[in-house]
Amino acid sequence: MTVYAAGALLWREVDGKLTVALIHRARYNDWSWPKGKQDPGETLPETAVREISEETGLKIRLGAPLHVAKYTVGKGEPKEVHYWAARVSDKALAASTFEPSEEVASVEWRTPAEARKLLTYVFDQQVLDQLVDLHAKKLLQTKPVIVLRHAKATPRSDWKGGRGVDDGHRPLLAEGLTQAEQLRPLLSAFGAKRLITSPWVRCRDTLAPYATGRKLKLIERHQLSEFGNAKGPKRTANVVGDVVNDGRPAVICSHRPALPTVLEKIAQFANPDQAPIILAAAALKPAQMLVVHLSKERIDGKRQVVGLETHSPFGE
Repeated sequence: MTVYAAGALLWREVDGKLTVALIHRARYNDWSWPKGKQDPGETLPETAVREISEETGLKIRLGAPLHVAKYTVGKGEPKEVHYWAARVSDKALAASTFEPSEEVASVEWRTPAEARKLLTYVFDQQVLDQLVDLHAKKLLQTKPVIVLRHAKATPRSDWKGGRGVDDGHRPLLAEGLTQAEQLRPLLSAFGAKRLITSPWVRCRDTLAPYATGRKLKLIERHQLSEFGNAKGPKRTANVVGDVVNDGRPAVICSHRPALPTVLEKIAQFANPDQAPIILAAAALKPAQMLVVHLSKERIDGKRQVVGLETHSPFGE
């Protein structure tokens, strides 16, 4: 059975130069990236954020996904380590609670060249290469736009409230309310700050637990509802374009019939290899999300899709 783990390449710029954080484990006398095994019930992004906090004392939010390291441990047991890039701000660094322990003896900030010499394992160097390449292309600093399909709702066939606009009152099932709660740590892993949602009940209630926990307001856009999209898909696309261009970490919560419009607009910021992956997310299941990592800097006049990943609160 495959052992899953997750971690991050923590990075910051000092005088315009890239530096990265390595950990030294005295028990193994090795140098590597902070990471750890997935706990039962966790998604891999949650694992990465938790492990970074435990091993380095740093509170981080995940950036673009990086290389997945695959190797064997023990008696040939396969292991996969999922990595993300994660920028560490001066504020986060100052608030670090790291203390040397039996698990991690030290956290060292080094240049990529210095890190390469210290790293014990070849697969860790491969992840470093990817990070350095993104930095050279000015694509390392990213902000996510998360496209979220609302959680599991009462079936249309069971809803007595009517169709059309009245369908906006159709509520989440108990399962959907549980999914909404489970979304909280997953959305937090990516630092979502703007919550743009269809005003219909099932979308609002999907984001409500996260919004309440983080003291964020829900920004309603009727263009993201099923009715609003059917009536004016161009207006729906304009809302999505505004969210992308705004540049802040955001969630767009909408409905299955509106997802093609939402995704077609986001695909305009992608390259030919990325666009089909984005469009395929029209098949998202309830409470599933597509995380679109977009460059903070505008390349050729617009933000660029740097990375894509799909997650569910109920398992990968």
